[in-house]
Amino acid sequence: MSDKDTTHFGYQQVDKNEKADLVAGVFHSVAARYDLMNDLMSVGIHRIWKRFTIELSGVRQGDSVLDIAGGTGDLAAKFARVVGKEGRVVLADINESMLQVGRDKLLDTGQLGNIEFVQADAQYLPFPDNSFDCITIAFGLRNVTDKDKALRSMLRVLKPGGRLLVLEFSKPQNELLSRAYDAYSFRMLPFMGKLVANDSESYKYLAESIRMHPDQDTLLEMLEDAGFTDCNFHDLTGGIVALHRGVKP
Repeated sequence: MSDKDTTHFGYQQVDKNEKADLVAGVFHSVAARYDLMNDLMSVGIHRIWKRFTIELSGVRQGDSVLDIAGGTGDLAAKFARVVGKEGRVVLADINESMLQVGRDKLLDTGQLGNIEFVQADAQYLPFPDNSFDCITIAFGLRNVTDKDKALRSMLRVLKPGGRLLVLEFSKPQNELLSRAYDAYSFRMLPFMGKLVANDSESYKYLAESIRMHPDQDTLLEMLEDAGFTDCNFHDLTGGIVALHRGVKP
């Protein structure tokens, strides 16, 4: 099997055609406890990262927003309040279990009014060209098999002048922070996964997938190569997370 036929699943090399199913297995397993684990893993800081994403999006009343890998609906719920009744929010996720958890959660909180749910692969978005004012993908790009293809798919469905925001784990800039983060990721995450979700292997994969994701500058180049302009990024929490932004010309 050649390198062109394989990709990484955590630290493993797997057939490209198998990765989506392997990732799906991880998120089927963690869906029910996903929100709780997010709060535990980030000590609640993920809420600040997502709030910053909303602020930087420039979304206004009446806009159309696509939240890819939207999972349990944190960003979609916030965007729905911003765009109002005249706006549109599409929560898309490739994983049926995550979509169901998100739908149930938003139904319980009465926030389904202007939110649509679509099961979709980021590489092959099932929307017409020039459909959205803003696209976000939070903690999902690293799980996509062909990231370049996904970025070009996102560019296609954005309106001219539309913004893409990629919120993702990245590379800490400080060496001491990087070492502490590694120790936390590979020791504590699987331990918490076992304790809370009875699944240490899925959280071991999540830690590995973070390390295999492109660093800040590489991802910036990928956005530019895909055709986005005015690209930049903001390091958050010392670079543990980065928010990349690009505009469709």
